[in-house]
This record gives sequence, C-alpha cells and structure tokens, in this order.
Amino acid sequence: MMDEKPTPSAPTPHIEIKFIPEAAEDYKKLDGSVRKPVNKEIEKLKTNPFAGAELGNKNNVNLSGFYKLYACNKSIRIVYRLLSPQKVEIVEIWGIGKRDKLEIYKIVGSRLNQS
Repeated sequence: MMDEKPTPSAPTPHIEIKFIPEAAEDYKKLDGSVRKPVNKEIEKLKTNPFAGAELGNKNNVNLSGFYKLYACNKSIRIVYRLLSPQKVEIVEIWGIGKRDKLEIYKIVGSRLNQS
C-alpha cells in the first residue's frame, strides 16, 4: 500500500460558502458596486478559509471562533465562522456591513443569541 501524502499539485478540497438567512439579507442590501469586491473576498475563502483575522471579544460581544475580512478599502466587514475548523468544508457567513464602529459585531452577536 502506498503512503498517501498530499502533493503540492493536489486539488484544493471543496469548501462550501453558506450564508445564514440574515447575512443573505445583508448581502442583498449591498449596492452593486460594493457586491463585486465583497464577492472577491468571499471567493478567497474557498481556497483559504483562514484568510480573515480571528475575532475574540469585541465590545462585550463574544465572537470567539469568528473571523473578519474587509472589502472596499476596509469600509465593509464580512464576519464568518468555520464549521468544523479541523477539516474545513463549510464557511458560514454571519454578517456583512459597513465598518461603522463595531455595529456589525453587535449585529452578529444578537444573531448568535437568537440561534
């Protein structure tokens, strides 16, 4: 039996991007000129789910296990988490919003409390 080690030319595992319903609504509300750079950042997650910076406690909102990505010259934040981070197969988007103080973090925190 051969030892199966990944090679540099091995295909990247398929990573699925999912939006929670509220984040899908956030996305729909984005202006068309904003969607293109947001899409570009979200696409990066398919090949590197760890592209974003880890979040922790933000203004008394516990977002441990979540990550953030920026789009549009850092004016838009994308907040997501990895389902089964040991073997990432799904990236779940929890919020997309303007970088207005910590508002998107508060929104995601309230969504967490409702789930």
